Amino acid sequence: MITQGVGGERPVSRLESVMVNSGRFSGMQGLFRAVLLCLLVAIPASVSAEGPKRGSVTNLPLPRFVSLKSDKANVRRGPSLSHRIDWVFVRRGYPLEVIAEYGHWRRVRDVEGATGWLHYSLITGARTALVTAENVDLFSRPDPASRLNAQAEKNVILRLLECNVSWCKVTADGQKGWVLKDGLWGVRPDEVLE
Repeated sequence: MITQGVGGERPVSRLESVMVNSGRFSGMQGLFRAVLLCLLVAIPASVSAEGPKRGSVTNLPLPRFVSLKSDKANVRRGPSLSHRIDWVFVRRGYPLEVIAEYGHWRRVRDVEGATGWLHYSLITGARTALVTAENVDLFSRPDPASRLNAQAEKNVILRLLECNVSWCKVTADGQKGWVLKDGLWGVRPDEVLE
């Protein structure tokens, strides 16, 4: 706090002092405007901190998982056809994480953390996961004591059917089963899918 005035000096905040001394505001009207300005700046920040971030184009949560719709997708350095192609995805169903949106373009991150831009028509909301462990077991129920239906090796793409806190029901190559989430990339540890 600083003090300002003659005789009956009163405490004045730094913001009020700057606003008043700059000639932009004066007296109680100036104080009211300064407080209002502070509130207008603070309220949007607190609202966005409470809820999940949303995409400016789709209003869907960011980040979110999607999968590749096509067998071939050019990943670009920026959000337009004029940007250079950095690499090409060649596996339909490959899980990706959307981390930003710009017009018809989505910035995605892959399992290795590499990022680039894809046209929205090349991705789908269908959920898949990539096996990141050497092998994962597909059980008949979400219980390791249940019957083992199959095993999936590293880099196999599994279609997610539903997930609870620890397990996901998946399908691949005609096999269905429940797998522990910790061996997968494409679903959050706390995510529940119905």
